[in-house]
Amino acid sequence: MSDEQAQGSRRGYAVGFALSVVLTALPFWLVMTGALNSVPATAIAIFACAAVQVGVHVVCFLHLDTKAEGGWTLIAFVFTLVIVAIMVGGSIWIMYHINTNTMPGMPGM
Repeated sequence: MSDEQAQGSRRGYAVGFALSVVLTALPFWLVMTGALNSVPATAIAIFACAAVQVGVHVVCFLHLDTKAEGGWTLIAFVFTLVIVAIMVGGSIWIMYHINTNTMPGMPGM
């Protein structure tokens, strides 16, 4: 693999930039116009755009794919995502159970 292939192309960067601009502007437009008429639907759309934008950045700018370094960079990235998901999920689970298992307040409160 040559250095030119590892770096990407101008077209790849331009596509990544265009997608990033659209995925940034779309949530702003949704919030400013109130197009979805629902706060939960708007929040879901914002998080969906954020997740897609992370994918765009990973592919277009970080060049993480199965070809880069024999796929080891992609495996390391997926491992990092799994560890972060375990930590965030575990923290939420612990906080939920601490909240439900704490002692009740004083009588009459």
